[in-house]
Amino acid sequence: MTPEGEVSALVGRLGETGGGLWHPGRSGLPWMDAVHPKDRDGFAGKWAATARGDALLDAVVRIRQDGDPVRYRHIKIVAVPVLRDGEVLEWIGTVTDAEDQWRVRTRDRLLERASAVSSARDLPEAFAATASAVVPDLADAFVVFPLRHPDRARSGTEALYATRARTALATGVPPLPAITDDFALGALAREVIAGRRTRLLTFPPGEPPREMVSGPSVEWLVRARATSLAILPVVIDDRTVALASASSCLGNPPPGEAELGLLEEVLVSVQDPLRRTLELQSIRDTALVLQRSFLITPPRVEGAELAALYQPASTTAEIGGDWYDAIVLPDGALALSIGDVVGHDLRAATEMTKASSMLRAFAYAGGPAGPAHTLSRLDEVTQGVSDVALVTALHAVLRPAGGHRWDVTLSNAGHPPPLLVPASGRPRCLYGPEAPDPPLCVAAGVERHDWHHELAPGDTLLFYTDGLVERPGADISDGVRQLAERAAGLRGHGRPL
Repeated sequence: MTPEGEVSALVGRLGETGGGLWHPGRSGLPWMDAVHPKDRDGFAGKWAATARGDALLDAVVRIRQDGDPVRYRHIKIVAVPVLRDGEVLEWIGTVTDAEDQWRVRTRDRLLERASAVSSARDLPEAFAATASAVVPDLADAFVVFPLRHPDRARSGTEALYATRARTALATGVPPLPAITDDFALGALAREVIAGRRTRLLTFPPGEPPREMVSGPSVEWLVRARATSLAILPVVIDDRTVALASASSCLGNPPPGEAELGLLEEVLVSVQDPLRRTLELQSIRDTALVLQRSFLITPPRVEGAELAALYQPASTTAEIGGDWYDAIVLPDGALALSIGDVVGHDLRAATEMTKASSMLRAFAYAGGPAGPAHTLSRLDEVTQGVSDVALVTALHAVLRPAGGHRWDVTLSNAGHPPPLLVPASGRPRCLYGPEAPDPPLCVAAGVERHDWHHELAPGDTLLFYTDGLVERPGADISDGVRQLAERAAGLRGHGRPL
């Protein structure tokens, strides 16, 4: 090689399976033009460092194969410069086939990255881990499209729709456009679903076949100067539940057989973790539907305004044992309750439905008995029919007291205290004269207490669960204090809570 890297001769082949390398002597082009575009900067830097005497040139790069402008093969180049008086006269080195070596090392690295799927908490997180594992090593863009109705994919007669779960893009690749609920899959995707086999389209930069790809995808492929689109099925329990789409962009060459094979291997490796995540997602969805079905719309009550909001503290805590309820009792009184069954899973949601339903029934049929009696009955029955570890609850009965006032009778079973936001004065928590009663299900025969408060016109009484005021590493009393300060600030600006 000359000091500039032009090869005067390249002797030998890479073996019967590898075919010949691109030969600069037959094209008149410099050596670097044969290096894969993604490898050029790194290889050029190593070349320059070796020419300066800083290091030995030892690199694995993709070199274009002879007679094919888009097929590359990994080779290992080890070279040193021959110097005279500090000047590079020529390079002496070896070129060996490194395709198998590259595949093994890359496979191990990608599978290690993809192993993060096993700890994913939901499908979007699982797909995000999969996408991050393959970009930019195997693709410039990787997108996962869960099918909205996987069971319909087999018929082949209905239009198929998908959502976009997660995306990973290499540096410089333009963002994907937003997709709507009517995003229908294109012909290529339908072929992949029908055959359950990977399909690869290659095309000139930014010129995808419009008849094979959906409209929004075509527009993005043009902007991204894509040269390929590979669609791979994600098959779980004999169902295609999602499609993975991989693209080479920015004019980069399409993936070869080795890269495509690794993409398929990564998807196969995450099938079992994805299956478990799908099962957990199904349980989670069931629990969420169950829980939301018990979050009622507060009734209309003359002389008072009721409002309720359920907002998960985080996506990981979206399901749990929190509930609230408001019913008008046979004598016209208003019963309010809020509670929390320990846990954030289907079991907690199931136990919540039992507790909230029983509390509603006991309150409605309790007659003149106060909230403490109602909570005592709930405590006794829950301990008898359930093995739930702990339930907190706040139960109150409100009756009109004349002059737009309300008499409130409360009983608190280990729940965060209600917050009173008076029409004038500072917000404060309400506590009974006795020491706070313990939560439900901690012991048999616990004596519970009622206490009273009168709401004046313009007062607001706020019930809440601990997720509103708890923060990791902080005392819950700090959260309650901040809640009171926030309530005071909203009232001062005339804004509703």
